[in-house]
Amino acid sequence: MKIAVITGASSGMGREFVYAIDKEFELDELWVVARRRERLEELQERCRTKVRALAWDLSDKASLDAYKALLEAEKPEIRVLVNAAGYGLFGTFEEMGLDEQLGIIELNDKALTAMCLLSLPYMKEGDDIINLGSNSSHQPVPYINVYAASKAYVLSFSRSLGRELKTRGIHVMCVCPGWIKTEFMDTAVHDDTIKYYDRWYTPQQVIEQAMKDLKKKKKLSILGAPVRRQVRLIKFLPVDLVMDIWCKQQGKA
Repeated sequence: MKIAVITGASSGMGREFVYAIDKEFELDELWVVARRRERLEELQERCRTKVRALAWDLSDKASLDAYKALLEAEKPEIRVLVNAAGYGLFGTFEEMGLDEQLGIIELNDKALTAMCLLSLPYMKEGDDIINLGSNSSHQPVPYINVYAASKAYVLSFSRSLGRELKTRGIHVMCVCPGWIKTEFMDTAVHDDTIKYYDRWYTPQQVIEQAMKDLKKKKKLSILGAPVRRQVRLIKFLPVDLVMDIWCKQQGKA
């Protein structure tokens, strides 16, 4: 049985990845993972491939154990693994809750790492891993502190994992978009700490670029010339200057 596994599939980027992978790949099943079962089951209405809804909270180790057990029982080939589950919080580090901020690391980093490790025994040459990073993967971002750091981990992890898996012929790509209008923003934004957003993209635009880049076996997918220019530029600027520019844009000292 040949499958794709997509986390964070109930909304936003994960949901759009489900539709794109269903269109682009010939698979036996789509294993879609998120907490909201009803949202996962709705995906079948737009997918030609059979959808298996896995209503799991990946920040809970019991869900990871359930995934491992399911793989051992079914023994599929994972043609594509997409790690799109994640969340962030915008605000001052000291003023945000401990559990919420540790939860970002738990889901964005620890769960993503576990999904890769558990999936790899069921992948072979020609298969793909897609990890969702962010434009903030490339720089420290005050007032989006923990989220940005969590996405820096995703980018670094994806690059080094891709190098390790090169001998097995398994391709790893990190998708690093700019600002996207999704339900993510409903969770992340709870005050006016972040005021300046230079440009917005839709999830569909990001995924369209990601699928093109996947076919080209690129290691990094970035939508939009302005975002790509920014990523190149900050490599040559002092870190303090990069943060100064960001803080000035947000009206901070």
